[in-house]
Amino acid sequence: MALDQHVSQLLAFLKQAGAKSFELMDIQEFRGAVGSTVGMQKPPQEVAKVHSVDIPGPAVALPARIYVPKGQAPFPVVVYFHGGGWVGGGLEVVDEPCRALANRASAIVVAASYRLAPENKFPSAVEDAYAAMKWAGERIASFGGNIDKLFVAGDSAGGNLAAATTLMVRDRGGPELSGQILLYPVVDAKADYPSMREHAEGYFLHTAALSWFWDHYLSAATDRNNPYASPIDGNLANLPRTLIVSMEYDPSRDEGEAYGAKLAAAGVDVRITRMDGLIHGALWSSGAVPRADELYAEIASFLRTQP
Repeated sequence: MALDQHVSQLLAFLKQAGAKSFELMDIQEFRGAVGSTVGMQKPPQEVAKVHSVDIPGPAVALPARIYVPKGQAPFPVVVYFHGGGWVGGGLEVVDEPCRALANRASAIVVAASYRLAPENKFPSAVEDAYAAMKWAGERIASFGGNIDKLFVAGDSAGGNLAAATTLMVRDRGGPELSGQILLYPVVDAKADYPSMREHAEGYFLHTAALSWFWDHYLSAATDRNNPYASPIDGNLANLPRTLIVSMEYDPSRDEGEAYGAKLAAAGVDVRITRMDGLIHGALWSSGAVPRADELYAEIASFLRTQP
């Protein structure tokens, strides 16, 4: 399918503005660029309540926001991890997406933060993510959450953390998950797929930037084989049903879809949806790319589907 018209306009605007590829930036410049994506989003929607909490982490307290939709509790619960290459991003960047998801899916969304690289290398972020999931399993009922409908989700590097957390939850004995939702996830530290060559440059996220992110995140070369860093290398048996959403014009497209195929081969109930014409990061650009709404519809449909 041809590139979405609004995506094409956005890419042209970024090029005219002189935007650099991420791997050409220093850390603070990259974090500023990620923060600026708030300007590409729709105005934040109203929800019934927003609770700011600190989740006890393995090393530091982890700020989180709990978005409660209007309606009658108990609600399904989605613990959400933001993208940003493990290096950038934060609660402000995903405030608008989490509000929209809470309303569209009639679910409580817990936006959980984690320590960023390169100051905090692997496995800091995934251990923080697991701590947030464990906290949700123990505490979210007091906010109106239905513990029997507990999901984990994330976009890009956050999708990696969601997938790794799902493995940890199984390996460490809970909490029990009803599903994982992986939006254009980065799940293979040794990735070499056709999409990485077909869409190496020109579509917001460059293939070289993926390598830059991994280099900042991982502590050692051996981490590339660790399933909590590269979930695609893990034992994928006995995992909850899974939604994977990929973007057509995305260098990471094929690794997410390959992960879905490996999950299916391991007996996991998997739905893989490719969004034709869209690019990596679509969830964060709802104001510039109206079709970002399709991601919320897909997630809401998955949450409402009975296993």
